[in-house]
Amino acid sequence: MGVNGPLSVNTKVAYGIGQAAEGMKNTAMSTFLMFYYNQVLGMPAGWVALAIGTAVIVDAITDPLAGSISDYWRSSWGRRHPFMLASAIPLAISFFFLFFPMVEGNVALFIWLVVFANLTRTAMTLYHVPHLALGAEISNDFDERSAIVAYRMFFTTVGGISVSVIGFTFFFRSTDEFTRGQLNPDAYPPFAIFFAVMMAITILWSVFGTRSVILFLPQPTDTTRMTLLTVLRRLVDDVRTALSNRSFAWLFSGVLVIYVMVGVDTALNLYMNTYFWGLTSTQIAFLAPAYAIGLLAGSIASPWIIRTIGKRTAVMFGTMSWGGWQIIPVALRLMDVLPENGDALLVPILFAMRVIQGACTVQANVAFGSMVADIADENELQSGKRQEGVFFAASSFSNKCASGFGNIGAGVGLWAIGWPEGKDAIPSAANLFDLGVLYGPLVAGCAVISVWCYSHHRLTREQHQRILEELEARRNAPNRAHSPESNALT
Repeated sequence: MGVNGPLSVNTKVAYGIGQAAEGMKNTAMSTFLMFYYNQVLGMPAGWVALAIGTAVIVDAITDPLAGSISDYWRSSWGRRHPFMLASAIPLAISFFFLFFPMVEGNVALFIWLVVFANLTRTAMTLYHVPHLALGAEISNDFDERSAIVAYRMFFTTVGGISVSVIGFTFFFRSTDEFTRGQLNPDAYPPFAIFFAVMMAITILWSVFGTRSVILFLPQPTDTTRMTLLTVLRRLVDDVRTALSNRSFAWLFSGVLVIYVMVGVDTALNLYMNTYFWGLTSTQIAFLAPAYAIGLLAGSIASPWIIRTIGKRTAVMFGTMSWGGWQIIPVALRLMDVLPENGDALLVPILFAMRVIQGACTVQANVAFGSMVADIADENELQSGKRQEGVFFAASSFSNKCASGFGNIGAGVGLWAIGWPEGKDAIPSAANLFDLGVLYGPLVAGCAVISVWCYSHHRLTREQHQRILEELEARRNAPNRAHSPESNALT
C-alpha cells in the first residue's frame, strides 16, 4: 500500500536502504576527497577546492532539472523509478575513477577531478532527487512521513558508517611504510571499487523493493509533450513557484547555511583527527562510527520526539546541538582541559561527545525531510501541481553544497592558515591552533543563522491537516473553484 494506506516495513526498509548510497558517496567525498588529492597526491588545497567546487555550479542546474523532469515523467514504472534505475551503473563507474586518476601533474589532476567529481554528483542527482521525491509521495500522513524520513536517515547513517569503519579497518590500516594508512596512495583504488559496487547494489535494491507502490502514486496531470523547450520553461516556472513559498524559502535558506558549514567541518575532519588530535589509523577507525551511532540511536526516537515537540522545534534544536558539540571539544583542548594527545582517555571522551552530537543533530535531519514533504502539499493547494521533485531537488542541492562549497571553504581556510601540503607535511603549533579555531568556533557558530531562518517557518500540524482535507475535496471535485478557505491557507 501507500499514499493513503499504511506502508509495510519491507517497503520502508527498501526505500530507506536506497539512501545508503547517498551516505556512502557523501562520506567518501567529504572525508577523503580533499585529503586524497591534497595530502596524498600533493595538489594545492586551493586547486582541489576549486575543482570540487565547480560541481556546485553543475548541481544548481542538474538538481532542479532532475526534479522537474521526473515530476512530469510518464511511464509504466511511474515518475521516479526510471531515473533511479538508470543511475546505478554510471554512478559506480564515475565514483571509481574519481579515486583512480590515470594522469599526473597538477593541471591534469585538476581536470580529472573536475570531470569525475561532476560525473559522480550528476549520476547521484539522477537517483537521489527522484528518490527523495518518492519518499514524500508514498504517504501523506503527517506522522508517518517522519517515520519514513527516519528510515532514510538510518540507512544514510549506515552507509556513512560503512565508509569510515571499513575504510580505516581494511583499506587504510597502518603498514610499515604508512603508519597513517590514509596517506597510502595504493589504498584508494580498491576502496573505490568496493564502495562503487555497494552503491549500485543498494540503489537497485531500493528500485525493485519499492515497485509495489507505483500503482498508488500520484501521476502528472500535465499532458503537454515533453520537449527541450517545455522542460526548460517548466523548470524556470517550477523553481520560481517553489521559492515563492514562504515556508520553503526560509527552510531552504536555513539548511543551505548549515550544510555548507557541515561541509567545511567534514572536509577538515580527517585533518583534525590526523594532526590536531594526533590519532592513529586504528583510533580513527574506532572514533569514526561515533557520530553515526548517535544518529542511529537518535533516529529511532525521532518520530516520537518530533511528534512531541514539533517539527520546527526539532529542526532548531538539532541545528544548535550540532554547532554546540562541534565547538565544545575544540574549546576544551585549546583551554588544556582535555587529556593530552596520546592519553588513553582522549579517544573515549571524543567518542562520547560525537555520539551525543549525532543523537541530537539527527532530530533536525528527520524534521527537515518531513517538513519539505508537508510543504509540497501546501504548494499543491496553492498551485495545483505535485512538485515533490523540485522541492527535494533544492534539498539535494543544499546537501551537495556541503561537499561543494564546504570543500571550497575548507580549501580557502587551509590556504589562509598556511597549511603545509604533501605526505611529509609537519604542521606547526600555530597551524594546529588555527585549524582548531577554523574547525570549531569559527564555522560551527554559523548555526545561529540557520536557527534564525527556521524560526520563520509557520506551517503547523493543524494547518497541514486542513490542507490535506482541502486537497482531498478538490480531488473529489476536480472542477471546483478555489474556495476562500483554501486561499486563507496560503
